[in-house]
Amino acid sequence: MHTYSDDVSHFPEITIAPEVIEYIEKRNCDFRICTSCGGPILLPVRIKPPKKTDLLLNAATHTIYISIHQARFLQTIQKDMIPFYDEDFTGHEPG
Repeated sequence: MHTYSDDVSHFPEITIAPEVIEYIEKRNCDFRICTSCGGPILLPVRIKPPKKTDLLLNAATHTIYISIHQARFLQTIQKDMIPFYDEDFTGHEPG
C-alpha cells in the first residue's frame, strides 16, 4: 500500500521562496506541485488533489504535496510556478 512520504532523503533538498510561503498562507490551504505542459505548477489541492506517492514538504502552517515525478528535478519552489491567472488583469483577486 502506498502512503504519502516525508522521506525525501534520496531527493535533493527543496527550498521554498518566501513569496510562495506568503502566497500559501494568504490562501490558507495546502498545495500540490504537479506537471503541466509548461513545467512544474503549484495548484491548490482542491484543484489538483494529492496522490499517495507524493512527497510532503512543510510550508509554514500548510503542506505542499510534490509529485514524485517533479521532486527529482526541483531545487526551489518559486513564484513562477504559481499560475498567473490567479489575479485578473486589474491586479485584484477574483471574487
